[in-house]
Amino acid sequence: MKRLLPPSVCLLVVAGCTAQKPWTPTVDTFANSRSQYVSQDLEECRSLALQVSGDTAPQGVRGAVIGGLVGAATGAAIGAGFGSPGRGAAVGGAAGGIGVGAARSARAETAFRQAYINCMRQRGHNVITS
Repeated sequence: MKRLLPPSVCLLVVAGCTAQKPWTPTVDTFANSRSQYVSQDLEECRSLALQVSGDTAPQGVRGAVIGGLVGAATGAAIGAGFGSPGRGAAVGGAAGGIGVGAARSARAETAFRQAYINCMRQRGHNVITS
């Protein structure tokens, strides 16, 4: 008989493996008196933006764990009413983990991008948003 990993473990493995390509804002250097500082400012602003927003991967994993726990508890309670608390907990844990994890990761990514853009603009660069 084959045993599968619990959904919460699978969810954490998937959430930890979804590393994204680092995002960098597009900077228009035409007629910019500070164009020689773009590379230095990009590095410094990336560091500052990460401090402001928190890293997206840990935020997503934390959200997945919290959402999974809450979803599992809720799913177990609902499943108990239908005679299958274990299956309800599994489904609720997976759904809650995926939903909350994705939402936290998206919020952290949005905060990171906005902080990065703001930093570059404050340093006098024309940032083109996508």
